[in-house]
Amino acid sequence: MRHRYTLRDYLDIEELGVVRHEFIDGEIVAMAGGTPEHAALAGAVGAALGAQLGEGPCRVYSADLRIRVLATGLATYADASVICGPVERDPESPTHVTNPVVIVEVLSASTEDYDRGEKWEHYRRIAALRHYVLVAQDVARIEVWSRKEGDDWQHSTLARGDILALPAVDVTLDVDRIYTAAGLGNL
Repeated sequence: MRHRYTLRDYLDIEELGVVRHEFIDGEIVAMAGGTPEHAALAGAVGAALGAQLGEGPCRVYSADLRIRVLATGLATYADASVICGPVERDPESPTHVTNPVVIVEVLSASTEDYDRGEKWEHYRRIAALRHYVLVAQDVARIEVWSRKEGDDWQHSTLARGDILALPAVDVTLDVDRIYTAAGLGNL
């Protein structure tokens, strides 16, 4: 029988540890470290978002930001995210935010299925979320799920030569520039 942890248990472990964890359904799961390519892509996307957001009402956050999905209980980290306006904090954990408008995940062999499946099912329950961006690291491809009316989502896949529009934050991302800035212009 598995031990069921509480959010408080998770927070205590997270504060003391050097390894990042997710908390879901009473389980505490260590997150895998990323490759240099993974880190470079996350940095390139974050930098491109930050350059366009400037001093406006929206701010880009790195992978250090803790995100909580109140509807499902997931506590996790994304590779990058954007919050517009005041940060809304989890009432049970002031170190976790609950209102990202954009979430970016860089896909890897070990996390791709989770990022596309279970994690996406959690993220889509965040009321503020408008764009979920998936960045491949083995090919120049960026996918985005964009919220339409209600809880309807539209999926788009972009490749070399394409420009990704994120209208909720008035930003565009040039696929070629992202991969070139990450040192992966040869993909």
